[in-house]
Amino acid sequence: MPGARNAVETCLSIRPGEQVALIADEASRSVAASIAAAIEDRGAKYTGLLLEDFGPRPLAAAPDEILKALEICDAGVMAMTPQPGELGARMSIVRVVERRQIRYAHMVGVTPEIMQQGMRADYRMVDRLSDKLRERMLRAQTLTVKTEAGTSIAAHFDRGLDWVKTSGLISPRYWSNLPAGEVFTTPATVDGTFVCDATAGDHFNGKYGDLQSTPLTLTIEGARLTGVDCARKDLEEEFWQYCHTDENSDRVGELAFGTNLGLSEMIGILLQDEKFPGVHIAFGDPYGSQTHADWKSKTHVDVLTRNCDVWIDDDQIISKGHYQLDHLGLA
Repeated sequence: MPGARNAVETCLSIRPGEQVALIADEASRSVAASIAAAIEDRGAKYTGLLLEDFGPRPLAAAPDEILKALEICDAGVMAMTPQPGELGARMSIVRVVERRQIRYAHMVGVTPEIMQQGMRADYRMVDRLSDKLRERMLRAQTLTVKTEAGTSIAAHFDRGLDWVKTSGLISPRYWSNLPAGEVFTTPATVDGTFVCDATAGDHFNGKYGDLQSTPLTLTIEGARLTGVDCARKDLEEEFWQYCHTDENSDRVGELAFGTNLGLSEMIGILLQDEKFPGVHIAFGDPYGSQTHADWKSKTHVDVLTRNCDVWIDDDQIISKGHYQLDHLGLA
């Protein structure tokens, strides 16, 4: 309940009398119940929408009843566990949210454990850190990321594309994943080797779990995936095929800082782990409605690495997964 109240009161700023569309699935029923209770405690109302009521999973498209509920609500929450092939349905829901500019929390993969950890963060402090990073990156030339596991990438940026802050304080302009804590853009170029020795996104997280013992080694040239190597050849092949679904599935669409200072360790669940202090990337759709990138993809898959060392130009601002807050004026 503390995490649910944080989501409803601090992150979404639900007010008495507002109407909330609460979308969930059976796997996330207990989390949704806590959010529903927090909404009621706030004096607001909610419409509960259970995905399994609208047909078999995975859902090929967003159910009309859900889209209609989003058309008339003041805010929305979706707490669910992803299944292969459902990204298109989720993107349809997000398009309604962005068109209507309603406050919206996207909790894909949420668990009771996450509600007890990442959702209990001090989101006002997360917001201050996210602001500082965004300010620095708007004028940065190069971002360098290295890890002892073998990650070594350099990224450069297009000044015409925005750095987006999703710090947990949700506004009509930007919906956010919860738990939150990210600052991201679409990079102009990324080159080097990225070792995914934590979690990977979309359905890979649920299917393969934490990749620490069988990391994916990804070769990137000009922001395109040019090679995949993994001891698990089934994972290697499936990841390569996923990243060649369409002409932009192999393109780095997102480079992001995790800024949730309430996290002390990765737990093997992407929704929370991508907010862990460090830098991660994603191949596929660049969330162009937010970053202003002018290309699209049907796919989007995050890849995470552990214990980053990160430099903005020549200034090291993360050491082994810990922010150097004095370098950001926050000490």
